Amino acid sequence: MAIMLCYEGRLSLYCFLGGMASLLVFYGAEAFLHEESIWTKVALSVGYYISLNVIIRIRYNPRDYQIAVRAAFLGTVLSAGIVVVLYAQEQYKSFGIYATLMALFHYTEYLGIAICNPKTLSPDSFILNHSIHYGLAAAASWIEYFVEVHYFPEMKTYKSVWIAGLLLCLAGESLRKVAMITASKNFSHIVQFERHNEHELVTHGVYGWMRHPSYVGWFYWSIGTQITLANPVCFVIYAIASWKFFHDRILMEEITLLNFFGEEYIQYQERVPSGLPYISGFRVEP
Repeated sequence: MAIMLCYEGRLSLYCFLGGMASLLVFYGAEAFLHEESIWTKVALSVGYYISLNVIIRIRYNPRDYQIAVRAAFLGTVLSAGIVVVLYAQEQYKSFGIYATLMALFHYTEYLGIAICNPKTLSPDSFILNHSIHYGLAAAASWIEYFVEVHYFPEMKTYKSVWIAGLLLCLAGESLRKVAMITASKNFSHIVQFERHNEHELVTHGVYGWMRHPSYVGWFYWSIGTQITLANPVCFVIYAIASWKFFHDRILMEEITLLNFFGEEYIQYQERVPSGLPYISGFRVEP
């Protein structure tokens, strides 16, 4: 894969794997220090990331550093999530699964763009700074999780719930990444309002099943994270907020697609559903 990647993609991959190498620190602590405390392992993870961050800052120029530090952070989070799953108390294990899912999602967003449309690649392609609302939603889910762990720890220990959430997240993640690769150079994180010469209407593969597979995948991944955390309140909030976000996003995007492709897109709308429940997109009145 590294041979196929652009320079920025390779840089991110190496630094992501460098962050994942913190697993060696965890196992070293257990083998040589005979340390079993999960908090000591987390502290070692933080120390490892700080040290790695210093090395990255010295090694790379400011532009490359912005890519490298994000990739290393996500690799470290993924490793920390694995450690929580393996060593934490039962009620905290689902948060470890959630952490690994978050790290994989955000890193593969960048890697996906590096593979399919590197011209649009930037540090924002990790979508870690997607929006204020996105950050607040994540924070709300963490608050709910730890409040419920404190008062109702048993509700976080049902493995069938973890597995259901995990499978939904993996299915949504897979669909989104297949959609990105299928759309190739036509895919972008930002809605395009100006048509370029290379823009094509993609209707094959998963786009033959639904018009917006990347949004469908992201929608189900989003609510899957809350099933994984067994967060009943945020599950409802995420489902409503995500539906509203993608309803408005699809509406805006289809206006531009109709401007780009005209009758060809109208016929595509008639053949293929949007993919999300009760979202029909923008329709031209006859």
